[in-house]
Amino acid sequence: MSTQNRKNKISEEKVKIREKLNSQDKTIQRKDPKMFSSNGLLDVGPVDFDAREAEYVGDIMAVATSDVVTVPPTTTIMGSIKTMTARGFRRVPVTDAGTKRLEGIVTSVDIVDFLGGGDRNLLVEKHYNGNLLAAINAEVREIMQHNVAYVKSDAKIDDVLRIMLEKKTGGLPIVDDNNRVIGICTEKDFLKFIAGVLTNKSTGEYMSTNVTTVTPDTSIGDAAKIMVSKGFRRLPLVRDSVLIGIITASNIVHFLGNGEAFQKLITGNIHEAFNEPVSSLVSKDVVWISSDMDLGEAASLMIEKNVGSLPVFDDGKLCGIITERDFLRAIIE
Repeated sequence: MSTQNRKNKISEEKVKIREKLNSQDKTIQRKDPKMFSSNGLLDVGPVDFDAREAEYVGDIMAVATSDVVTVPPTTTIMGSIKTMTARGFRRVPVTDAGTKRLEGIVTSVDIVDFLGGGDRNLLVEKHYNGNLLAAINAEVREIMQHNVAYVKSDAKIDDVLRIMLEKKTGGLPIVDDNNRVIGICTEKDFLKFIAGVLTNKSTGEYMSTNVTTVTPDTSIGDAAKIMVSKGFRRLPLVRDSVLIGIITASNIVHFLGNGEAFQKLITGNIHEAFNEPVSSLVSKDVVWISSDMDLGEAASLMIEKNVGSLPVFDDGKLCGIITERDFLRAIIE
């Protein structure tokens, strides 16, 4: 496809999304968006979407990452943890080593579940008599998701969005006619569609208001159990109504794949690592927004700060959280 044709398709796609987002035009009264960091309060201005270099065309392979990393089902669980840690991934498709055909997928939540957060931990107790060292050297096929939602390379963008929302998944492998993985599409890929677009829709319209929080001194193990039991990928850390940070399943996996925690993991002392407070995993500045921020501005901020969610504060109180999945709902509605 020529560069000019790509730009034409990109423009068409942006117009469609802008029209969809503004189909129920509600002009909102917006305050200046703010973020809190270790450097104090900073203003975040709107992004000129039309002035940016266009990135995507209207088919799913233009949105997806085609340089996808996969692991064979014989990879050890520890090897999968190292791959996810080194690459900063939340999920990795599992494919046949020879044909590259899709066989499953392993996510950061699956890893947290296995290491003590949920039912997959029973594998350690039943199959390996509590020997974690032996368990983490088992093949990843033992904990991967076998019934994987995926799409073909000719899938339409709207169809992919609907599948991701229906299946409550943050990413879909993309396969060819022979079921070989040729790409992966994630919530973050779609977030870039809405970033900088003035939608006249506020974050308050789409945020989740029933927010489960933990205190900074909650153990990593207890936080992991809450995530798995409730199906959460992240938990805000709050003390005395003050937001300390956000802990994610990926934070836990990356923590276990590095440094002292990794040494504890490979020697079987995972319980010692899991007894650490969740506050030890918080390293980024705390970014928050108010409920009247436009969705396009919030998406830009999430991409800029490389975060998958934003806590929402009004009048100094945590009133909700908006995640990448909430933006998918905004696009598809």
